[in-house]
Order: sequence, then structure tokens, then C-alpha cells
Amino acid sequence: MARRLFPRAWINKSFYFQARISFVRVKYLFLTWLTVFVGGWVVYVQYSNYTELCRGHECKNAIVYTGGWGDVDGVIRCRVGEVLHYELGEEPEPRREAAVFDKPTRGTSVKKFREMVFNHFKSKLGEQANLASLVTKILTVADGNKDGHVSLPEARSAWALLQLDEVLLGLLLQDRGHTPRLLGFCGDLYVTERVPYGPLYGLSLPWPLEAWVPSQARRSMDQWFTPSWPRKAKISMGLLELVEDIFHGNYGSFLMCDLSADHFGYTDRHDLRLTDPRAIVSEDAFRRTMRALHCEKDDDCVLGPDCRTSCNMAQRRCREEVTQPNLAKACGALRDYLLRGAPSELREELERQLYACMALRGSAGQMDMEHSLILNNLKALLWRQISHTKDS
Repeated sequence: MARRLFPRAWINKSFYFQARISFVRVKYLFLTWLTVFVGGWVVYVQYSNYTELCRGHECKNAIVYTGGWGDVDGVIRCRVGEVLHYELGEEPEPRREAAVFDKPTRGTSVKKFREMVFNHFKSKLGEQANLASLVTKILTVADGNKDGHVSLPEARSAWALLQLDEVLLGLLLQDRGHTPRLLGFCGDLYVTERVPYGPLYGLSLPWPLEAWVPSQARRSMDQWFTPSWPRKAKISMGLLELVEDIFHGNYGSFLMCDLSADHFGYTDRHDLRLTDPRAIVSEDAFRRTMRALHCEKDDDCVLGPDCRTSCNMAQRRCREEVTQPNLAKACGALRDYLLRGAPSELREELERQLYACMALRGSAGQMDMEHSLILNNLKALLWRQISHTKDS
């Protein structure tokens, strides 16, 4: 009797077990289908409500992709969405970014659009003699199909692009080869030439180790894996030429407010490129920003890591003049970079010139002669060392 019952009991348990597995499978299949359905609905709602130009989906802060533009490697940049925005020259107060794809409005003439662009540049750069030529250059860029006319969609796309300060500054410096070339754009989504090597120097450490590495050791580690010294000298020449070109340039003077190595890279030919033009602001905009700042101490009068003025304690307002010119900040950024591996016969003179450069104080406009002398001496010293090499 027991022998007859055992197979039957085993069959019942087996059937129960299989039924249990089937139920679990159905349960997870249902949950998976429900997740896909809800997720798809959310995506549909997001996309159906988002109709702004060239923004398939809202990018938060900045999203960067690499791609190709013909036979040129490019970087696709997107900077849209509701982000905290600070308007230079006004009280630093967060505001929501306004939609920019509805301007110019239908019926706007090219003459009126030119006036819009001119006034926009004037608000960013101040009164400059060459603003009209800059507007003409931008209208040429805006003519995407090169038919000699700027259509309404082309004008709206260009206007959206020009709301990005980094694009405007990049275009100003592009002719001198300091920034990657703008290859194309659609609204505030744009493609620039890819810079193959970056940052300029520095070693990325896992975040748990960052706090434990002494600053002196970190400075030494940051110079590991840099190019040979003659190539570093050529790259450094590029930074010095950038400083020279933004000092009383064609569209006014500019200040370098963040000389972090992350903002710079270099090409296969070891030509320096400023990969993030947001590190630079116009001197006119900087002055307006400082005028608007209340202060209790000097540390309140800062824009970015490297642009600072002093506080007028009597008026509780920040002064407009920077305490350190671009050249002094650039020499500080290049000190360890150039001294490590420098030829022995050059090192003492190079160190002396770098420290003299770093000691500069006040704005460059107050010390034109000294500024130019130190800059030219340093460039000449580096050039003598590399002019006879293939790296030049």
C-alpha cells in the first residue's frame, strides 16, 4: 500500500512545484510588462510635451558625446534645460532659463536681426570698435546652407547658440587657433573639433584617496605622464600667446578666471587649445559684476577660482580692478609644468623669470610696459630652446 501511495505523493508534489514555477513566471512577466508600459508612457509624455528646436530630450546641465563631422573627430555638446544661471553684471541671483527658440519673431528683417545680435554682443563685451565686423562674421556662420541669406529658422538657431557665453568666447578666439573650431550647430546643440589630449596635466585619483594625499605630493603626481620638455615648452608658448591675444584684443580685454588644467588640452602637434571658454570672461562684464557685489571682506570679491579684487570697506562694495593679471596666473599654472624636466643649463633662469612673472600685481592695463617685457622675455627664453627641434 505504501509503495502505491509514494509515486502518487511524488506526482502531487511535482505538479505543485511546476505550478508554483509557472505562477512565479507569470508574476514576473506581468511586472516586467507593467514596468515597460509605465516607462514607455513616461518617455512618451516627456517627448510629446517637448517641442523646442533640436532638443530630442532635455539635457541636464551639460552632456558631451564624441562623434564625427566628415573626416574630422568632433565633440557634440548640449547645454539646455532649467539650470541655475548667473547674469554677469547683475546681482548673482538664480533664475530660470527662458526659452530662446522663439526669437527672432516671424517678420523680423535681417537688419533688425543684425541689430539684435549687435546689442547682445554689446551687453556681453561692452562698447567695442569692432562689434559690427563680429556681427557680420556671426551672420555668415548663421547661414547654414550658404545660400547668401539667413532664413528665420537659421536666425533662431543662431540666436539660441549665442545665448551660450562659451560659444561666443570660443568664436572670438577661434581665428587665432586658441579654441577648437565650431563645426556645426542646431540651436544650443553644437559640434566642435575634438582635442585629442587633455587635461593639460594632472592625475585623476579615486575620491577616497584625494583627501589623504598631501598637497605637495599631489603637485608632484600631477606632473607624471606629461610630454617631453621641448613639447611642454611649445604647449606653454601657446598659453602665453593666449594671454597676449586676450590682453587688449580685437573685441576688448578678457580675464582668465579659471586656469585649472582641466580647461586646457593640446593637439597632436602640441598646440594648446582652450577646451572650456567659460574659464574666460570679458573685463567689462567682470567690472559690472564686481560693482554689483556687496562685501564684508576681500574673499567676497571673487569670480571663479582665479579672479578676485579687494573689498572697499567704507562702501561695502568690491573694487573693479583685479589684484593679479592674467600673465601672473598663467605663470603660476605653468611653474611646476615647465620646471619639471627642464634642461639644467636653463632651469635657474627659467625659474627666475617664472617667479618674476608670478609676482606681477594689479591689472595689466596699469603695467603695460612691465607686463609686455616679462611676457616677451619668457617667450624668447622658451623659443630659443625649441626653435631648432622638430617640436617647434
